[in-house]
Amino acid sequence: MKPLSKKKSFKISVIIVNYNVEFFLEQCLNSVQKALNNINGQVFVVDNNSIDGSVDMVERKFPHYNLIANKDNKGFSKANNQAILLSDAEYILLLNPDTVVEEDTFSKVIDFMDNHPEAGGLGVRMLDGKGKFLPESKRGLPTPKVAFYKIFGLSKIFPKSKKFGQYHAGHLSEFETNEIDILSGAFMLMRSEALDKVGLLDEAFFMYGEDIDLSYRIQKGGYKNYYYPETRIIHYKGESTKKSSVNYVFVFYRAMIIFAEKHFSQKNAKLFSFLINAAIYFRAFLAISSRFIKGAFLPLVDFLLIVIGLFALTNQWKISNIDFPENLLEIAIPTYTITWMLSTLFNGGYDNPIKFFKFLKGALIGTLIILVFYALLPKEWQFSRLYILAGTAWIIIYYSLSRIFLHFFIGNKFNLVQKKNKKFAIVGHKEEFDRVSEILRQTNEKIDLILHVSLDEIKETGAIGTLNQLDQITYIHEINEIVFCAKDTTARSIIHWMSLIESSSIDFKIAQPDSLSLIGSNSIETAGDLYVLDLNSITKSQNIRSKRTFDFLVAFIFILSLPVFIFTFKNKKQFVRNIFSVFIGKISIIGYLISKNNASNQLPRIKGGVLNPTDSLSFLDESLTDKLNLIYARDYSIQKDLGILIKAWKKLDR
Repeated sequence: MKPLSKKKSFKISVIIVNYNVEFFLEQCLNSVQKALNNINGQVFVVDNNSIDGSVDMVERKFPHYNLIANKDNKGFSKANNQAILLSDAEYILLLNPDTVVEEDTFSKVIDFMDNHPEAGGLGVRMLDGKGKFLPESKRGLPTPKVAFYKIFGLSKIFPKSKKFGQYHAGHLSEFETNEIDILSGAFMLMRSEALDKVGLLDEAFFMYGEDIDLSYRIQKGGYKNYYYPETRIIHYKGESTKKSSVNYVFVFYRAMIIFAEKHFSQKNAKLFSFLINAAIYFRAFLAISSRFIKGAFLPLVDFLLIVIGLFALTNQWKISNIDFPENLLEIAIPTYTITWMLSTLFNGGYDNPIKFFKFLKGALIGTLIILVFYALLPKEWQFSRLYILAGTAWIIIYYSLSRIFLHFFIGNKFNLVQKKNKKFAIVGHKEEFDRVSEILRQTNEKIDLILHVSLDEIKETGAIGTLNQLDQITYIHEINEIVFCAKDTTARSIIHWMSLIESSSIDFKIAQPDSLSLIGSNSIETAGDLYVLDLNSITKSQNIRSKRTFDFLVAFIFILSLPVFIFTFKNKKQFVRNIFSVFIGKISIIGYLISKNNASNQLPRIKGGVLNPTDSLSFLDESLTDKLNLIYARDYSIQKDLGILIKAWKKLDR
């Protein structure tokens, strides 16, 4: 606990704990910088050993901020405490890196706290990347009863109920200032005096639960916590994908057990622990079941129906007095089915969106594989090539009919209608419009329209309209994505329009000044749908499979031919080690060349490689390294890997 001090040097200390979200952090710090205008404040960035270039970015772009670069991941609580102990301000703000604050956010919350000396903590109205209100902006204390309602879905069924909806304080208006029990760790403003009294974050909580614990201790210390909706922030909430994972379930609910054992009576703590443990296994079961159903249900149904269809074909043959060896059929039909399905999988038949030519390609390649192996079988095992061709027809018919059925009765990811070209609206001055539209053209293949929305009341030359007409422009021109230029547009204005236009069919992006990144999404897991030279080609599902297949086949060939090839390498031991590492999937044949300035940290993550894109050159110009890495990530194909391998296979021993 920090000792009490009568006079603080700063009005507010903003503390941001970062872990591998460089682009979000940059955007957050830009908004913080504007919000601190005319406020005596200090900023701490605590990095928990990120490997994405976050530390370099802060040192380069925000050298005036206090940076604490940890050499390991110390967790959320400990990292925040590191900065709190160094801070010298009247108010402490814990802020997530995946947030954007309005220009007057800090001045408003400071004024509120100054006028309410009983307030120990304060939270604000949070919106997600689509402009939708986040209910965790205000929460109740998770007592055993409240936890029960939350765990078993009653709070979701009755969100506005004062009894069942207490977890998210659903009975309180999102537009009115109210006392609440629990603040959100994404934006948690606290009076330094209160922290001196109740203590810092409990480091027993590595992640999750620490905000609940500290909020409760602030109340027990004689202070009040407030929900203050007069200012808003964007929170690119990163839990949407994590919450379906088993790991999240265990970490989050175990944190709740720590909280119960710390604050509740022994009897209530035992009841709470029982409920939480029941919830852990219940949610873990749901998470595992959900993943299995989502990933395996359709292939299992496909396998079953394809097998039934192939057996039906044999019955049709039998009507024509053609006998099939039953013992062979029991092996052949499942084997044929698996071959066709694997071929379809590797040719993108299970990728989204659905494309008929992928099924056709998968079926034909699968048939070719079957016929090749069929020709190698003993004569007594070869019972009908015509049946294989008939099976091919059945595969094509089945996939076509089943996907048409899924399209009309389920839709969503089974939609057969290809995504239309996107229509963009860019909000900003002409100079930024030109810069951002160029990024869009480089990163999107399907662009139907890019419209300029100017900020001035009198629209600029070439603009379709002005900012105060944005909702009309979006509706009339059927805009799919709105990009706000942060250099020209205030965060307050951006959040206002996101909230006003809020729609599931419209995406919002924010273009940071002097940056190639356009950020905006509902999930931090997607890296904010970053538009950075369309680097995601290499991480598409089909390319990941293709790259792994290429690695496996190349390694397999080299292993089979070791007695011959091993004598062509100087470092024979390293060559063997590399090939077997590739074979088991530990590394890849081709990866990036890590440059001195670590620009490769901004690339999509892939396995390290023995060779790299520069190996296709006869000379190495270091200035080209990053560019070649970018091109490799953007335009990845097996042909590129093969070309590099052919030119540089003699370097496989390094």
